[in-house]
Amino acid sequence: MPTKNSRHCAFPGCPGYAEKGQYCAAHAAAYNKIHRDPERKKHYGRQWERLRTAFLSKHPLCRMCQEAGRLVPATEVHHIVPLADGGTDDEANLMPLCKPCHSRFTAGECWGKGE
Repeated sequence: MPTKNSRHCAFPGCPGYAEKGQYCAAHAAAYNKIHRDPERKKHYGRQWERLRTAFLSKHPLCRMCQEAGRLVPATEVHHIVPLADGGTDDEANLMPLCKPCHSRFTAGECWGKGE
């Protein structure tokens, strides 16, 4: 019986192949660490949603786009110093970003470390 063909890794720019799932072995490990860690998920509950909503109300534009001279609504809140590295939910540690900027920012931080 033929096996299912492997496909390209879903991580942008990765030349690797995913034997199962969406990512190659290197990116799957990093994805699971970031998106499936139960300790990480505990933090992002109802209290975080309230804080996020209030922060986006106060800061409605993407900071990165604003610096580039564009006015784009912010839809994501980024922790400048990650919680895993001792960061907090203080307003000084939060940055309003649009989805594309947040994805680029996160990919550069998380995937760029060779994890």
